[in-house]
Amino acid sequence: MAITQAMCTSFKQELLEGTHNFKNSGGSTFKLALFTSSATLGASTTAYATTNEATGTNYTAGGANLTRVDPSSSGTTALTDFADLTFSTATVTANGALIYNSSASDKAVIVLAFGGDKTSTAGDFTIQFPTADASNAIIRIA
Repeated sequence: MAITQAMCTSFKQELLEGTHNFKNSGGSTFKLALFTSSATLGASTTAYATTNEATGTNYTAGGANLTRVDPSSSGTTALTDFADLTFSTATVTANGALIYNSSASDKAVIVLAFGGDKTSTAGDFTIQFPTADASNAIIRIA
């Protein structure tokens, strides 16, 4: 079992079908759920499921809502991003995460691999997203 960082293949097709709307006003609701090292997540992941989801104090199944950054472009690259997400005063261990669209049947967007277990004990568990630019944003189309 492994978590492999990837933009989900189904997400790429769903972009062309108009399934996902990243605009702040009236857009889709995106969430981030944490998973243990027992999870199998990667490019072939199509939807959020609770199998091997992390559990702990101040972490709820399904994760938490993400705050979107409106899509923009830089040169020939379109991009969007999310604000950093903190699970406050959490006791949880996670090996990766899934960003998914909860307003579109929990369709998978991106799998994040942490490169090993990350643990918080009655502290903040923070997902820090990269800079929202053409080279680093979490979602980029070049």
